[in-house]
Amino acid sequence: MKRKTAKEILAESFRELVGNKNIDKITIREIVENCGYSPATFYRNFKDKYDLVAWEHAQGVAAIMNRIGEQDYTWKQTLLDGANRFLREKEYLVNLFQNTTGHDSFVQYMTEINFEALKKHILAVNGNAKLTAAEELYIRIYCLGTVCLTCEWLLGKYDASPEFIADVYEKSLPEPLRQYLL
Repeated sequence: MKRKTAKEILAESFRELVGNKNIDKITIREIVENCGYSPATFYRNFKDKYDLVAWEHAQGVAAIMNRIGEQDYTWKQTLLDGANRFLREKEYLVNLFQNTTGHDSFVQYMTEINFEALKKHILAVNGNAKLTAAEELYIRIYCLGTVCLTCEWLLGKYDASPEFIADVYEKSLPEPLRQYLL
């Protein structure tokens, strides 16, 4: 039986509170009291509530990103699954972006999660040959661009379906990375 980690329990506690309150109004004390933990336990796991939010959301996206390379799981399907997950989480994420300073933490976590997952996949495809500095930069700029665009999409700047977003992300993949993902 897999037991939940302190991070997972704290994240669940936070999610429960978000159902009734704006994110910026929730305190660390409320989070820990809701799940029976101490503030010390919280701070051993997270630097602040925005760190918790970014970590929690990144875990779900990492699960999708880590499927890259599985049999019959295409890059396009990875992008579509990610876009659909973001759409399902839209209310929560918009609350995060509009009522906190957590936008920067979210972008940082998501960019890093995506960067590491893509790098891992590309290394597996190329036989673990060291990536060039240029390849690493292409991965980083692609990840940063898609994460920032996702934030804008969720905030309503673009009226687009998850399928359209996934298509745009697939078509915007830098040429030097296409051989590894398409």
